[in-house]
Amino acid sequence: MASFLPPTLRRIAVTTSALLGLAVSTAQAADTVKIGLVTALSGQSAKSGEAISRGIGLAIDEINAKGGVLGRPLELVARDDEANPSKGVLATRELIQRVGVVAVVGGLDTPVSMAIVPIANQMKVPFIGPWAAGTGITRNGAADNYAFRVSAVDALVDEALVAYAVKTYGAKKPGMILVNNAWGESNQKGLKDALQAANLPAAGIEKYEANDVDMVPQLSRLKEAGADALFLVGNVGPSAQVVKSLDRMGWSVPVVSHWGPAGGRFDELAGPSAGKVHFIQTFTFAGNTSPKASAVLDALKAKYPAIKSMADVTPAVGIANAYDATHLLALAIQAAGSTEGPKVRDGFYKIGTYPGLIKTYDKPFAPGQHDALGPNDYVFTRFKDGEIVAVTN
Repeated sequence: MASFLPPTLRRIAVTTSALLGLAVSTAQAADTVKIGLVTALSGQSAKSGEAISRGIGLAIDEINAKGGVLGRPLELVARDDEANPSKGVLATRELIQRVGVVAVVGGLDTPVSMAIVPIANQMKVPFIGPWAAGTGITRNGAADNYAFRVSAVDALVDEALVAYAVKTYGAKKPGMILVNNAWGESNQKGLKDALQAANLPAAGIEKYEANDVDMVPQLSRLKEAGADALFLVGNVGPSAQVVKSLDRMGWSVPVVSHWGPAGGRFDELAGPSAGKVHFIQTFTFAGNTSPKASAVLDALKAKYPAIKSMADVTPAVGIANAYDATHLLALAIQAAGSTEGPKVRDGFYKIGTYPGLIKTYDKPFAPGQHDALGPNDYVFTRFKDGEIVAVTN
């Protein structure tokens, strides 16, 4: 009809049509359900942040292909916390207050997550952790708790570390070498409790700062105290320095670690002895023959062409935890029938059965139970030729 109008009116009609189209496009973009991600996307643990991002991205693609949630597509908005609690808090506030995210997925570091959780509880926006294992993240004592997790839990991991050291190495007097922050404190308590339950003494407890490059003094004290195994808690860089310090000392002692070494270039940074460290995980693609694992791996390769080999999906735990967490979040939103924080929080309690990548979840959350994974979901692994593989004894 516009072609029959005078030229001036025709231009107005075309312009109006374009503006209307832009308005519709803007409205559609605004109609997405936004999920916030706050994690380390730079620095030594960037590889883990990338894994979390990939797991979320793949899950969002699958969810959106089936119509999204509440008839709306999901959209991820990510922020780099640089492993800094203050930056994590600022990013979280911005995502909630300015971006309007329906939930925040927290990233790698326990100190960052511990700083974010009170914000989530105060603003009544669900927080979902796919990595950080500090016990207090979900068991935070809040009367109105919005923190959920699809990841390991320090209190349970520490029990598994002690049991593994006893079974695999016959440990009778293990020592601890722990990072001096909230994560180290969480595991110090967990390991002391687990050792007491196993009726075992601790050879000693040593701490280090995250930027230390020489742990020989701390390790020497543990050696003199008669430690016959070491429990290691730390992220990639300092964990590598512990291994290199052991090599300089010529001390060949079993090292049973939390999953910090999985978070980046540990095998490259630690050198030839990296493969001697056995560390806990919740998932590995290597040797995993389940149809779900094969399908997800194929989808990852198709979506992210940089993935050429199994080494390129390391750490798989970041991908798997984030993938399952995103699907569970979508189910919670759908069950809530709303994107309002309190209703989404209650939606987590309504989730029934979900056949995930790590396992089939059956009512994974309940009031007072905000962790979806437990001891039966842990596996011990090590590095081999750049890949994280399950330990076979």
